[in-house]
Amino acid sequence: MTRLYDDPARFTEDMLSGFLDAYADYVVGVPGGVVRAAVPRAGKVGVVVGGGSGHYPAFCGVVGQGFSDGAVVGNVFTSPSAADAASVARAVDAGAGVLLTTGNYAGDVMNFNLAVDQLRAEGIDARYFAVTDDVASAPAAEITKRRGIAGDFTVFKTASAAAEAGYDLDGVERVAGLSNDRTRTLGVAFDGCTLPGEHEPLFTVPAGKMGLGLGIHGEPGVSEDAMPTASELAATLVDTLLAEIPVGAGSRVTAILNGLGRTKYEELFLLWGLVAQRLRDAGLEIVQPEVGELVTSLDMAGCSLTLMWLDEELERLWSAPADTPAYRKGSSATPTAAAQPRRGEGATDTPAHHSAVATLDAAALACGARVAGALDAMAARMAEMESELGHLDAIAGDGDHGRGMVRGTASAREAAITARDEGAGPGSVLTAAGESWAAKAGGTSGVLWGAGLVALGRRIGDDSAPGAESVVAGLRDGYQALTELGKAQPGDKTMLDSLLPFIDALDVAVKEGTHLWQAWDQAADRADEAALATAALRPKVGRARPLAERSVGTPDPGAISMAACLRAVGRALDDR
Repeated sequence: MTRLYDDPARFTEDMLSGFLDAYADYVVGVPGGVVRAAVPRAGKVGVVVGGGSGHYPAFCGVVGQGFSDGAVVGNVFTSPSAADAASVARAVDAGAGVLLTTGNYAGDVMNFNLAVDQLRAEGIDARYFAVTDDVASAPAAEITKRRGIAGDFTVFKTASAAAEAGYDLDGVERVAGLSNDRTRTLGVAFDGCTLPGEHEPLFTVPAGKMGLGLGIHGEPGVSEDAMPTASELAATLVDTLLAEIPVGAGSRVTAILNGLGRTKYEELFLLWGLVAQRLRDAGLEIVQPEVGELVTSLDMAGCSLTLMWLDEELERLWSAPADTPAYRKGSSATPTAAAQPRRGEGATDTPAHHSAVATLDAAALACGARVAGALDAMAARMAEMESELGHLDAIAGDGDHGRGMVRGTASAREAAITARDEGAGPGSVLTAAGESWAAKAGGTSGVLWGAGLVALGRRIGDDSAPGAESVVAGLRDGYQALTELGKAQPGDKTMLDSLLPFIDALDVAVKEGTHLWQAWDQAADRADEAALATAALRPKVGRARPLAERSVGTPDPGAISMAACLRAVGRALDDR
């Protein structure tokens, strides 16, 4: 388990501080992550990689010459925010545009695409690419739904080498797509991993069993098989990947036998000997393979095999030199010797919310204060439910939902209190809370809750205390924002499955003349019922989708937390 920390909530920040000190010749900190210590070469395309922490040396460990220009660093197993991704991209932009790339996870896709929109609005040519190498997470016919796991490394390396070689942004993006098309990965787990501060792993593997098809965020495998011998495991890994040889692929491949954090190198070398022989027996030539820990999952016991089929271009880019804190290949100049060093910009913080400029009436000010109180109640309730939500999420996901909700609601509460103290009304308090939640918490829930609160705040405004009809309309605006951003629908087993029944019930009760907070209380009952009813559903989006059958029988953690937050708000605002 992960034993060394002071405050589990600050595990990522404290880790990053030590990393930056240890590798100051290579990297400096900027808001949202790390970038090369040297100022970028004018006219070079920037490559920004990223995702949640817990995967070292991915992602911050591969920032350096010949590899990425920057890495966005999220909380453990949690997508960074759009604000963080945009910040790192700005820091590496040298006038030729930036490619941002992550594994294919809902939170990363949403946040990094939002960052691209922000950057383009500022005049920076930005693109986003999601890696989809995990053969276990979706069938070949639905390859765009696959997760990105250790194959992230081959895609990131070749795209970065293309940028280093002077390719333009179109060319770098093309290489990312080509290497992704030629990359396949399968992973197995022998035991689960444990989040900092927790005493139980996110999942366990029964004695004598192996989890097949795991993710890298603490997700369990899609099936449990009898624990194989090393030769049997080599056959499973190789034969599964060779069943999906890309169209037009040749006979030359590179390979990564990747340890997930708690598998000894000696075991990996033993396994590699068997894997390599099986690949050669299949008529493949192996080019510069890697054996070791490159994309880990905290302290998970397990490994994965990645194959990338090479053409002349991909082989040249894979073989190109690189010099980073955690990965070095070939001959490369000292990272800061040939370029001007830059000064670190320190840790990330959300930009301060602008103070209210208008003088509001007493009713609006009082309402703003009550909204801040409601957000405080949400934060307190999520702190109480952190472990419960984490355990629910670990059934078929990565177990980070509880911690993410605690981080998000705490950020929202702080921003709301600041806005309240500056004389903000309810709309501005909600907007400040939503922007802070999205910026500081990251992840899928962070960006969705942030968008929902901002939409609600815009509808309510600051002119006066809102009426019941305005509250209902604002909630519908928030729901619309969630569906447009998350691309989910009721029945997909998400937070929407408790939010929509709540809004519908509230709308009916208000139209019947029921007092708002009495109607809210009744609607919260409906949200609780709907959240529990998600146990019968199969998830259709998000990290739980590859383990849909395992999820059946367990309610969705996002729906449960939504219902709990709605209940907490009602109790805090009830003026009867």
